[in-house]
Amino acid sequence: MRSDPHPTSARVVLRPIGSPLPLGLLALFIGSLLLSAVPLRWFVPTHTHVVAIAVLAIVVPLQLLGCVLGLLDRDPSFGTGMGVLSGTWAAIGVSALVTAPGQVSAGLGVVLVVAAGALLVPAAGAAGKAVLAVVVTGAAVRFAISGGYELTGSPVWAHASGIAGVVVAALAGYG
Repeated sequence: MRSDPHPTSARVVLRPIGSPLPLGLLALFIGSLLLSAVPLRWFVPTHTHVVAIAVLAIVVPLQLLGCVLGLLDRDPSFGTGMGVLSGTWAAIGVSALVTAPGQVSAGLGVVLVVAAGALLVPAAGAAGKAVLAVVVTGAAVRFAISGGYELTGSPVWAHASGIAGVVVAALAGYG
């Protein structure tokens, strides 16, 4: 058998994977509704720690998996968006666990505002995917509003954050 030093053809093997879009968007749906329940007072504030644990146990790993699968699927906008969301949910969850219910944190406020800005990058990159662009932009707006609440402690910002979260959950559920 003769070995050709200059092969005339190349073989590319790809492993197809299913779209991670439903997984990531459903995780966003869950996280948005859970965290909207806090400022909208759907339960007593002492249950905030349960919400934090649910966000850390459900939302963070699902969106992290969505990030990895999105990047493996060669979708940098989706993968990056899910990665930023996963990290932001983790910061929110840990912060809620270590602070008293109803207590605001300027540090978390800064994290949320920065994450909102960071989410605009994958949203802009997803311009060809209108639903993804709208959902990620909605999440950015929601995190900016939540950051406003954490920085000011104003009940108006808290209520606006809860309403924005419900809107984002609806967008994610639709997507």
